[in-house]
Amino acid sequence: MVRLNLEIKAELENVTDLRPAMDDFEYFFKVQCTSCREVHPKIVSLNRIEEREVSGGRHGTAHLIWRCSNCKHENSAKFDTSIPVCPYTATHSGNFSRILVVECRGLEFVEFDPRGQWTCKGTDSNTTFSDVEFQEGEWFDYDEKGRLPVQVTSLEGRFTRA
Repeated sequence: MVRLNLEIKAELENVTDLRPAMDDFEYFFKVQCTSCREVHPKIVSLNRIEEREVSGGRHGTAHLIWRCSNCKHENSAKFDTSIPVCPYTATHSGNFSRILVVECRGLEFVEFDPRGQWTCKGTDSNTTFSDVEFQEGEWFDYDEKGRLPVQVTSLEGRFTRA
């Protein structure tokens, strides 16, 4: 089993606490089989709520069960739900910071796609922006209460060993 940190990096302007908007947020990843090194041609999705039984009951349940089309191995991934999703704060801006941990068996995530609805707050006004959706790693808005432009740019993800 391999434990991977999903780390993100972005430039935040006048916002903080960037995080997925819901507990059942769908995370989108590109996966690679660790047996044959085949990269699955499609992006897969999983969330922290839905779990499925692993075949043969070897490892209980997982949030993702994927059978490699090349070598036919069944692989799985499970979020470490004992570690909460960490917000990406203004102090992290421009640097990678872990937002979650995933335990992988037979697969590794090789790419993160930040699609879906995120949320963040204005740094001075505390205004909540609950409909943050990225277009090519960027989001722009205006904080009426704080009277400032707000933005998240240059969003990227990476995986490191936990």
